Amino acid sequence: MNFLSPRFELPRLTARFLVAAGCLLPLCAAAQTRAPVEFPYSGWNFGELTDKSGEEAVAYPYNLIDRGSQHGRTLIRGQLDKRLRDEKAGTVSPRKPPTIAINGNPMPLYSDKEGRFARPYAFGPGSNNIEVLDPEGQSVQRLQFYESNPARPKAQLRAILSWDDNQAELDLHVLTPDGQHVTWSSPTLVGGGGMDVDSVDGAGPEMFSVTAPMRGPYLFYVNYWGNIGNSGYHFDETRQRPIITCRLTLILHEGTPNERRESFVVPVRKVGELSHIRTLVF
Repeated sequence: MNFLSPRFELPRLTARFLVAAGCLLPLCAAAQTRAPVEFPYSGWNFGELTDKSGEEAVAYPYNLIDRGSQHGRTLIRGQLDKRLRDEKAGTVSPRKPPTIAINGNPMPLYSDKEGRFARPYAFGPGSNNIEVLDPEGQSVQRLQFYESNPARPKAQLRAILSWDDNQAELDLHVLTPDGQHVTWSSPTLVGGGGMDVDSVDGAGPEMFSVTAPMRGPYLFYVNYWGNIGNSGYHFDETRQRPIITCRLTLILHEGTPNERRESFVVPVRKVGELSHIRTLVF
């Protein structure tokens, strides 16, 4: 496979939620700081009304936003105020960015010059939470919502990849027990599941989910595909940050009493580098 193939971003559709009356307001630890996450809301949510899981192009389980085959994702969006955002937004700055932790999965939170951010995520059914922490690790906002759509299945195997450089584009690759290869160019599995999220604008996440995993080994790889600049994608090895740190989190039986997770923090250095991170036998 040619990992340096051109990539294109397709238009997004804004996610829609019906929110029950009387929902809780987001909690904000610092009164002087505006709550950065504007969507989704705290409370009781019901994502979309049309189940499209039977469509061939749909990965898992149905569309909230649309970017190619990325159906079934919620767009987390909001704005960081001046205290939180990087004054050199759009560049690699020595200042550590804030962190967004989604269901306990932390990742750097980068924004544009106005502090706006948008991150795709595939939420499971039941209770979900989002927390924003400032660069010093103090909680700024924490919200919780309950996804009540009964058609949304629980992921029995999930992989989440994120990294600490918004100028880099990393890709998750998964080899399944029956020899299928799942990545951005072939996101769906025969039999169901695949890539929930393929983030193409820096820092992740990339998400792989299966609701009924087959028995056998799953192999997880990370590919340093290229970089992102003002003129688009490029493959220049000259970087302000010589080492990118990525985090791969594997979750089994998510959202159940039997949930188990493990995380691996791995450095990547050169464009084109393909690293085997973990073999998990389900």
